This record gives sequence, structure tokens and C-alpha cells, in this order.
Amino acid sequence: MSIGQGPRTIPAPYALPVSFAMFLAVGTVAAALHGHLPATGVLIACAVIACVTSFAADPIAFVLLAGIGWLTTVGFSRPPYAQLHLTGAIATRAAIVIGASALAGVCLGLLFRWLARRLTLVSMGTYTGMRAAKKAARDARRGAIAHRGLGAGPGLGAGPGLGAGPVASGAESAIDIRRRLAGVVLAAVLLPLITVVLAALRPHLNLADDLLFYLVAVVTITVVGGFWPAVLAAVTASLLLNWYFTEPLHTFTIQQPRELLALLLFVTVAVAVSSVVHLAARRAVQAARAREEAASLLELAQTVLGGADSPTAVLDHLTATHGGQAELQERSGGRWVRTASSNVAGSLPAANRIDIRDDLTLLVTGQRDSATAALLAGYAAQAAAALDRERLRTQAAQAEALAEGNRMRTALLAAVSHDLRTPLASIKASVSSLRQTDVQWSPADEADLLATIEQNADRLDALIGNLLDMSRLHTGSLQPFLRPTAIDEVAPVAVGGLDDSLRLELAVPEGFPLVLADPGLLERVLANLFSNALRYSPAAQPPELQAQLDSGMVRLEVVDHGPGVPDSQKERIFEPFTRVADRHPGVGLGLAVAKGFAEAMGGRIEAGDTPGGGLTITVTLPAAIPDKSALGAEP
Repeated sequence: MSIGQGPRTIPAPYALPVSFAMFLAVGTVAAALHGHLPATGVLIACAVIACVTSFAADPIAFVLLAGIGWLTTVGFSRPPYAQLHLTGAIATRAAIVIGASALAGVCLGLLFRWLARRLTLVSMGTYTGMRAAKKAARDARRGAIAHRGLGAGPGLGAGPGLGAGPVASGAESAIDIRRRLAGVVLAAVLLPLITVVLAALRPHLNLADDLLFYLVAVVTITVVGGFWPAVLAAVTASLLLNWYFTEPLHTFTIQQPRELLALLLFVTVAVAVSSVVHLAARRAVQAARAREEAASLLELAQTVLGGADSPTAVLDHLTATHGGQAELQERSGGRWVRTASSNVAGSLPAANRIDIRDDLTLLVTGQRDSATAALLAGYAAQAAAALDRERLRTQAAQAEALAEGNRMRTALLAAVSHDLRTPLASIKASVSSLRQTDVQWSPADEADLLATIEQNADRLDALIGNLLDMSRLHTGSLQPFLRPTAIDEVAPVAVGGLDDSLRLELAVPEGFPLVLADPGLLERVLANLFSNALRYSPAAQPPELQAQLDSGMVRLEVVDHGPGVPDSQKERIFEPFTRVADRHPGVGLGLAVAKGFAEAMGGRIEAGDTPGGGLTITVTLPAAIPDKSALGAEP
């Protein structure tokens, strides 16, 4: 967005009433002094007012300023004051001097504002150039160290139209062109009609009544067409009043001072009222635009809070609401690169640029008039904030993944240092004992040592299997192959490799429907759940597997009657390397692996209480087909 627009002109709705009042003040002072203020003094005062106000006001206003200044000079240069004579040496000299003064003021004002803008742009350009040179020097030094050049090619932001010009023009007119034309047409119809009616009623009305009728007409035209049609109507009405209703009739000469004063006051009041009405209409338009901007930003905030919190979503909302194209660019490696865009097929060489910060900018083009500069600045800030939040989320996810990886590695080291070394130490001790030549072992002792070796080898195999399974889940390399599977065929296989497997009871009804699962993964799920149940169940109350069909879903419940798990810990037991009531060896991966495999097959796993005490773990999977004969090849 542009910085330093330079000095601005005073709008005509402000300048004209003030200047008219100043002209009236000069005429009043001249009349009050009764000739002590010469005609030259009145001329100089009016010329100064016309020059100064033309210098500061909109250029289009100088015609009216010169006209009122000329009328004031002609009417109040000499006694009898307020008696208008449009011819003569004074009128000619006043027309030349005041016209030249007003024109000089306009030219000087235009030159001053042009120089001010130029100096502002040069100073800002010098400042920006110095900053750019310093930044380029820093980048060049970095580039020399990293053996890469700066500015390998023109960036996206190097094309024309990406300067610091304003995104949108200044405040739009409060009244559109159609209403202005309607005001001019109304003035062309209404003023002649009022003149005809008042001319017919001249014997019954005085000048004050005529002035009020014309004032009402001017106010009506102001409401319809705005300020400039009202000014045109006020000037036209004053000429009509002068021609038709002031003596001598049908001339622009005014004999009665009070009538000249009344006309000047009429023009001043009409322009002042027009200014007030125009400014009120402009404030109403600005308030409506502000409400629209607030509503648009509120809708954007609701979109962001609703989850669409990304730079692309913000730009999509901008183009969907206000049309056009938008692109967010970031400076990287000495070039502008696209970070997010909406409705952009290629580059935007002629886009307007909104600088957010030194390394981030928003390019927009083709938006409707509703997209004001303030609104686009709000969208730019939201896009930058969304980009920062998106990167923070990415960094947080990466940090969380690194923390999880560190936690996994720490747990693996603990498992290797303790849980894996324990069975290895038992196996090593048993093998060393069997290989001793100076000891004669009985057949019973040898059988015990071999049983110890087998038991610890099975334990070691289970631990390594769980570690490998958790590694597959952690890396995302698990791809299950789902097919109809029979529970009464997978469960015995899962039980077969467990110690004390004869204690486990399988309560699967005959002809139970098939379940849609990966047989290998389902076996590992059941094996880990069976191992956990056998570990904690007392000898007098063996665990059991129960199968139920519920609304197209198969529920497999592994029930034990052990000490159970507190409600606050039921979710934690499925986390890796988590053990509740650490009274048995293990690394705490069995239930975590079971949960990961069950969810990979599209199911879920939950922990609940067993009636009478204990823990019941339920695995829910989708049922396949009721006909068991449809089961495919064995895994």
C-alpha cells in the first residue's frame, strides 16, 4: 500500500461555505466602515480569499469562488453598498484581478501538491533503496559463504504494477453518477417551474418568500443529486431571482442593497445546507461500507475459527466474497516465491501489492469495489497470521514426532537393557550349566534346564515380535489384507503358542458368522490379549473368549478375573511401554500392538470391568458373511 500520499485538498463541501462566509464578512466590514475601506482594499481582500481558498480547495471549486468574490467586490467597493452594477471600471477590474487570483491559487496548489508527492516518493524510495541495499549486501555475504548467488532471475514481484501504489482509490463519492444526473435533471425541471409559478404570484409574494421557495428546491435537489447539482441549482436560482424578482426586472443589476445581501446570503445558505446534506449522505455511505467490511471480516473470522485456518483458505474466502485473484508471496533466497494463491493460473504481473512485512506480500487484482484498501489489509494480515499458525502447527507436529521417537528409543533401550537381557541371561546360564563337564546332571535336571531355555526363548520371541510389530505401526508400513475370517479357526492358533494355554476357555458359538479381518493380524491381537489375561487371572478362575454378534458387528470379549484396572487407567493401558501394577515381566507393548492392529483392520478395542472383578477387553470388528463356507484360503 502506498506510503505518504502528500497533502490533500479541502473538499468543496467544506471549502465553499467557509469562503462564502469570508466574502460576506469582507462586505459587512466594508459597509460598516462607511467608505473608510477603499475599493482597492475590498478588491485585495477578496482576491486574497479567492487565491488562498482556491489553493487549498478542490480545483473545480475555483470558478464559484471567483464568481462570489467578484460579486462581493462589485457590490461592496463603494457606497451605496450592496447595490450591484455588473458593468463599469470596477466590475471589469474586479473580474480580471479576482479571476487571475483564483486561477493562480489553483495552479500553485496543483504545483505544490505535485512537488510534495514527488518529494515524498523520492524520500521513501531513498529510504527503501537504502534498506534494500543493506539487505542485498547481507544476502550477498550469506550467498558468498553458501556459494550461491543472489537474484538468480527475476522474481514474481519484479514485474510492472507491483509498486507501492494504492490498492484502491480514495473514498468514493457518496452519490453515484446516476443520482447526480437525476439531480441535474430535477434542477432543469423544477427551477423553471418554480420561476413560472412565482412570477405569476409576484403581486402576492415578496423576495423573502421567493428565496424560501428556491431554498426548498435546492435542498430537494441536494437530497437527490448531492453537492454539485445543488451548487449548480443554487447559482441558477440566484440568477433567476436576480433576473425575475429584483428591481430593475429582467436585468442583473440590483438597486436595493438589501436584495443583493439577500441573494448572497441565499447562495451561502444554500451551499452550506447542500454541504451538510452531502456530508451526511457521505457519512451514511461510509458507515454502510464499514458495516460491510466488518461483516466480511467477521465471516472470515468465523471461517478461520471453523477450521479453515490456512493461507489458501483465507485467499479463497477473499476471491469468493469479492472476486478477482489473490496470491501470497514470500521472499526466499533473494526471490519472491508463491506461498498460497486463489484463482491464479500463472503469475500476476499487473497486480496491486500489499506489503505485510519485509519478506511477505499479498498480490490482488480484479476485486470488486466492495474490497476496500482497509478490507484488503485485513485479509493480508489474516493470511500472514494463518501462514504463521500453519508453520507453527507443522513445527509442533514435527517436535511431537521427535519427542515420540525419543520416547520410543528410550523405551527400546530400557527393554533391551532389562526385559530382553533377562531371558537371554536365563538361556545363557542354562546352556552353560548343560555344557559343564565336571557336573553330572540327572535326566530331571536336564529337562528342567531345557524347559527353562525353551520358556525364555519363547518369551524372548514374544518380546521381539511385539517390538517389531510396534515398529511397523510406528512407521506406518502396516497394510492389512482384509477377508472373511472364522473366529473358531484363528483363536486356537493364537492360543497354541502361549504358556498355560489349556486354562483358556473359548466360548465361540457353533456356526458363528465370519468376521472381516486380516487373519494374521487378528491372530496377533488375540494372542496378546490371551497372554495378558493369562498373566493376571487366578488359577481357580481361568480367562475366556466370548463372541457375540451385534448389529452387523462382531464383538470378541477376552474376560479375566484378575485384579482389574482402575477407570482412570483404562485408556493408558493401550499406550506403548505402559504397565499398570508392574508385577509381571514385560515391556508393556502387548495391548498397544493389539490396539494398533485392531484399528488398522477398521475395528476398535475397549477396556471394561468384569462383573465380580477383573478386566474385560472387547474387540469390535465388522461381520463379513454368515456362511462360513465362504471363507477363502487359509492365511
